[in-house]
Amino acid sequence: MANTASISANVAGRYAQAVFDIAREQGDFDLLAGQVDDLGRALSESEDLRTLTTSPLYSREEQGRAIGAVAERMGLSPVLANTLRIMARNNRLFAVPELVRSLKSLVAEARGEVTAEVVSAAPLTQEQERRLTETLAQKSGKTVKLDARVDDTLIGGMIVKLGSQMIDSSIRSKLASLQNVLKEVR
Repeated sequence: MANTASISANVAGRYAQAVFDIAREQGDFDLLAGQVDDLGRALSESEDLRTLTTSPLYSREEQGRAIGAVAERMGLSPVLANTLRIMARNNRLFAVPELVRSLKSLVAEARGEVTAEVVSAAPLTQEQERRLTETLAQKSGKTVKLDARVDDTLIGGMIVKLGSQMIDSSIRSKLASLQNVLKEVR
């Protein structure tokens, strides 16, 4: 499993860097950023699109035609659309989710932004998001964007990942620590 993820990241990283460099040279940097967000949203919302990118039941030609139609319908730039077609032809569509992540990372880095992954037990209010964003921006020295999701198994609190740092203030984590301490006492 980890090996598959590594292969996907390697493949996607090369494609992402090429798309990013071409878009920057052509002055389509902001257009690319918006289209990458759109593609990521389409992947998360469309089970059919996810199946197209991962199913071995589709031939390379079928995947190429389908991903080309999706790219055209979404109005993707020629660079991004052609990259998706090439990925289909090379049987690499499995790496499209990682391509999206890599492109988002390259765009954010170029803009001096960093994305913080926030998992909370309940949805954050706008005020909580604002305060968290400001605090993380002060600590990182960069513009921070939040990628927030809810996981009610945390019971309470949140887990924040910013780069290689992780802060786990969830009740679930605290209960697990307490359970470990109690096991040691016995």
